[in-house]
Amino acid sequence: MTRRFDLFVPGIALIVSASLLATGCSTTAETAPEAKAADPLAVSTVAVESRSIDRYLRVTGSLMADAQAEVSAETAGRVVETPVERGTRVAQGALLIRISPSETSAQLQEAEANAAQIEAKLGLVAGQPFDKTRVPDVMNAKASLDLADAEFNRMKSLVDQKVISQSEFDQRRTQLEAARQKYQSEQNLADQSYRSLEGARARVALARKAVADTSVRAPLTGLVAERLVSVGDYVTRGARVATVVRIDPLRVELTVPEQHVSLIKVGQQVRLTVDAYPGEEFAATIKFVSPSLRSDQRALTVEAIAANADARLKPGFFATALVRQPDAAPALLVPSSAVETVAGTSRVYVVKNNRIEERIVTLGEKLEPKIEIASGLTKDDVVASEPKGRLSDGQQVTTR
Repeated sequence: MTRRFDLFVPGIALIVSASLLATGCSTTAETAPEAKAADPLAVSTVAVESRSIDRYLRVTGSLMADAQAEVSAETAGRVVETPVERGTRVAQGALLIRISPSETSAQLQEAEANAAQIEAKLGLVAGQPFDKTRVPDVMNAKASLDLADAEFNRMKSLVDQKVISQSEFDQRRTQLEAARQKYQSEQNLADQSYRSLEGARARVALARKAVADTSVRAPLTGLVAERLVSVGDYVTRGARVATVVRIDPLRVELTVPEQHVSLIKVGQQVRLTVDAYPGEEFAATIKFVSPSLRSDQRALTVEAIAANADARLKPGFFATALVRQPDAAPALLVPSSAVETVAGTSRVYVVKNNRIEERIVTLGEKLEPKIEIASGLTKDDVVASEPKGRLSDGQQVTTR
């Protein structure tokens, strides 16, 4: 009896479970509502616009000072004055440092005294050219020559008349010849003295330059980038004392890849952007195009000039340059909101026959609020203006 009961109980449980399962299925089938098809999604559309746009070649480069001068001392001495600091704006000729002029001033006085002594000997008058016949010693020799010549002529008539002896006449002739030689000698000495005067004047000029060189001045208008000496320092001839840079205008050295070389011309306008001023653009003009490519980069070096009157741009800034290109084929434009970009892939959704066609596109120039589609669309396409992640390929839609 025990074995039969054990077999009977599991059988009852199996029958009850089957009955409950059948009952549950019947109830679910009876209570589920009838499925309804989803309504088409309403979307806004916009036609692709085809028109000409300004195209730009994007290249990069660095800003450089228009000119930079490493200023050195041209005379040795002790620094006694430094009126400028780093960042000081200076005009051409402004004083950068001053060196003690004591020694050079004494040398100038000596040179001027020597020159004045020779001028006095030559009897020179300021503003008059040199004339050796007006030199006092030459004039004295000329007077002696004239007197000897007159005496000789008088003695010549007397010797013809047998009034004086031949020996006395010969003596007067010798005196005349000596006077003539003296006169010639004085003229030669006058020439030599004048050449000495020229040398003395040259030494005066050198001494004056040495005095002037004690004031080291800015060779150009710009900013003091460095001042390398202080009061009390002793500098030698040729020692660098300061650096002056001109930053208005600035030069922009750009690197253009080989494949774009044909698009670059002197005189083209350039729009510059720098990280220091996000969203701002600065104007520049191409002034130089290298005649050859750099072999290490296979790229062309181009220089543009940018005005910098307010000194906001600084040498060393990294710059992105937009170089305007000649007119090309019309661009295809859609609203920026019509483009979805996920993981670097851009898509637009074309609406055709009330269905969505998903297109992978390549983007071009940004012309907010629109953007250029470089590939993936045609000018006759119509796209969803604001997909917002709701659309997929093949989806049924209605337009509004």
